[in-house]
Amino acid sequence: MAQPKRTSQKDYLFEAILALESIDDCYNFFEDLCTIKELAEMAKRMCGAKMLAENKVYTEITEATGLSTATISRINRCLKYGSDGYAEAIRRLDEKGILPDETAEGAPENE
Repeated sequence: MAQPKRTSQKDYLFEAILALESIDDCYNFFEDLCTIKELAEMAKRMCGAKMLAENKVYTEITEATGLSTATISRINRCLKYGSDGYAEAIRRLDEKGILPDETAEGAPENE
């Protein structure tokens, strides 16, 4: 998969993210940056990526996260042929012993 075009605006965004120092900082920043649905979708995608990395099946991921099979398929393509962004994030979280709550608990219905 081709690398997304790097721009100074994206660099600025990513530097802002890297400057955050706590989970509370992240909540504050991403709640300002994203809609509730966008943030929930990103969180579900990350959990879906973790479940795919653990060789869970699509139906189990859909039931646990509410992700569509099309979205799960896209995440799977990224894991297999992408830039290793998901894989590296999962690896680092695993090293820290941080695991997701893979349920769609607290997520609004029909996102």
